[in-house]
Amino acid sequence: MVTEIRSTAQLNGTCLSDAAQRVLRVLEAAGLEAWVVGGWVRDALMGGSGHDVDLCCAGTWQQNEAALEAAGIQVVESGIKFGGITAVVDGERIEVTTYRLDGFYTDGRHPEHITQASRVEDDLARRDFTVNAMAWHPERGLLDLYDGQGDLARKVIRAVGEPRRRFEEDALRMLRAVRFACRLDFRIEPATAEALAECAPLLDAVARERVGIELEGILVTAHGGDALLRYPELMCAAIPELAVCRGFDQRSPYHAYDVYEHIARVLTVAGELSRFRIDGGDPDQPPSPSLMWAALLHDVGKPGTFTVDENGRGHFYGHPELGATMARDIMRRLSCSNDLVRDTCLLIRYHDRPMMAEREDLLKVMQTFSGEGLNTARLMGELFDLKRADALGKAPSCFYYVEDIERMREMVRELIANHEAYSMETLALKGRDLIAAGVKPGPRVGELLRRALKASMSGAVPNRTDELLAYLDL
Repeated sequence: MVTEIRSTAQLNGTCLSDAAQRVLRVLEAAGLEAWVVGGWVRDALMGGSGHDVDLCCAGTWQQNEAALEAAGIQVVESGIKFGGITAVVDGERIEVTTYRLDGFYTDGRHPEHITQASRVEDDLARRDFTVNAMAWHPERGLLDLYDGQGDLARKVIRAVGEPRRRFEEDALRMLRAVRFACRLDFRIEPATAEALAECAPLLDAVARERVGIELEGILVTAHGGDALLRYPELMCAAIPELAVCRGFDQRSPYHAYDVYEHIARVLTVAGELSRFRIDGGDPDQPPSPSLMWAALLHDVGKPGTFTVDENGRGHFYGHPELGATMARDIMRRLSCSNDLVRDTCLLIRYHDRPMMAEREDLLKVMQTFSGEGLNTARLMGELFDLKRADALGKAPSCFYYVEDIERMREMVRELIANHEAYSMETLALKGRDLIAAGVKPGPRVGELLRRALKASMSGAVPNRTDELLAYLDL
């Protein structure tokens, strides 16, 4: 169906950028029909903006390129294999892709070949979901063949055409469906959700790096817990180590849920509450990726460490250590960055460490989370976020621990604000100070610094240069 819209360069109050308007006018002045498609149209209909502008066009990529360059517009041949180029106007990049029909998807990810289509309707028919299969033009209006606008109103993600075919063509679309549902807070309509479960094994054909990117996109929506509970077959296909957690009875009075559901609940709580931390959470910003990955994988080591005592109670001794090792392997397999892997594994390794609201104990934990490249303040905040979410994902009898966690969070913030020492970097005494005081360069300098740090952390001496020197009695 075509909805008539006034001849204006805005959709639902969202203005099309001047750069995109210029590219559109240049193409059509050359006799090449063009439409705005994809995420910009979807987001504009939802009352939002900010998505990059994509155009599809009747011309071949060579014709599109020639028309744009003749008008003085810079062109980058960014995806010519699939009929795509990028127009660059005043620093803004506008993707321009020819109308196309896709051939067979022999690798479950990319079409073996593409064929130029003569109509925009054919191009829309090959797209993934109805909310992404709409086209718009300032004069011709909205072209919505699959009721994408209706699905936006209903808040559902629905495949274009037959869902299994869409996923068999490109298995990564399954994770994209979940990511869209989580980001928009939509549901996946039943037939599409059923196809997700049936086609989940096809995800094995997708490059692990691409799986990792989509998983992180799901996690930072703060709705990853919903994804685990609603689409378990797909999430376990993405991370097979999660499959054994499903239905795994913890046999513990401290846990009201099996391992998998506990993980899902922790993931939800960590994402939601991290935005409203008393130490500066911003509800408009996505949660930290390291916190979200840690919440997802914090108990992945439990099945491998499960034991039952003489009273029939389950225990998981050593699960944080094993979980950190497994998380490292999983995240490396998914091509996560080294810094992200490092931070996530630290959080997992220490998420179950008993902590006390005492100065020296907290400084020792801070020391563990210090070192080259580590942001101690951020990581301590995420550790408390994880521990809080972990407590709230257990049985109600464990909820009391949240008060202790918040008290420790406040104490850590004060320790940092007061410049207390917890590492050599934060110690107010440096090697040059010792040398200036007469200590000869060598191993004794390091020994004295370690002695001063230990004394400062224990509270024996304030973290001030003169008092540390006096304490050492050189």
